[in-house]
Amino acid sequence: MTLKRNILLAGAVLLASGGLAQAEMMATTVNDLNVRAGPGPQYPAVGLATRGSTAVLDGCIEGSRWCRVDVNGMRGWVYADYLQVDNGGSQVIVEQHRDEIGVPVVTYESTASVVPVDPQPAPGDELLGPVGAVETITPPETVRTYIDTNPGQTVQLGGDVVVGAEVPADVTFQSIPDYEYRYTRINDRPVLVDPGTRRIVYVYQ
Repeated sequence: MTLKRNILLAGAVLLASGGLAQAEMMATTVNDLNVRAGPGPQYPAVGLATRGSTAVLDGCIEGSRWCRVDVNGMRGWVYADYLQVDNGGSQVIVEQHRDEIGVPVVTYESTASVVPVDPQPAPGDELLGPVGAVETITPPETVRTYIDTNPGQTVQLGGDVVVGAEVPADVTFQSIPDYEYRYTRINDRPVLVDPGTRRIVYVYQ
C-alpha cells in the first residue's frame, strides 16, 4: 500500500512540475477596474479588481486593448492600459509594451446569447486617467434632483467609470448650485467631480 501510494505521489509531483514549465505572465492592476465577461464595455462586470491586485495575464486580443486575466478568483477581460508587468526590474504598462514583453495573442468567440462586440477603441481614443485617492462623499438628494432636471450631454471615454479616476482636461463640468463639486455625464453615467483635481468623487448608478 505504501509503495503504491508513493508511486502515485511521485506521479502527482511530476505532473505539477510539468505544469510549471510554461511560466505564467503576471501583471498588476494600476487602477480599480471592472473585470468583464467579454472584451467590451457592453459585457456585464463579473467583479471589481482593486488597484494593486495581482493578475495572471493570459493574453490580449490582436489589434484591441482588451486582455483576458485571472484576478482575485475572477476570470474575465480588462483594458491593457490598466495592467503593468515587470520588464527587467521596471514596471511597464502592457498596452505600451506588448511586443517588447511578448504578450500572447488570445481570441474571443461570442455566442448567440451574448450581445455583439462593439468596435474597440482606436489607439488615439481618450481614456480616463489612473485612479487616485479621494474623499468618500454621500451627495444630498437635491444634487440628484438637479442633475435629473438639468441633463447634460454625455462624453464617451475609454476605461471604467470609477471613483478616483481622473477626467481628461478637455471635458467640461457643470456647476451645481450651492455645492462644491461639479457634474458631468460619462458614458451615459452621471458623475460628480472635484474641479480642483478633476477626479471622480461619486458615480450614480
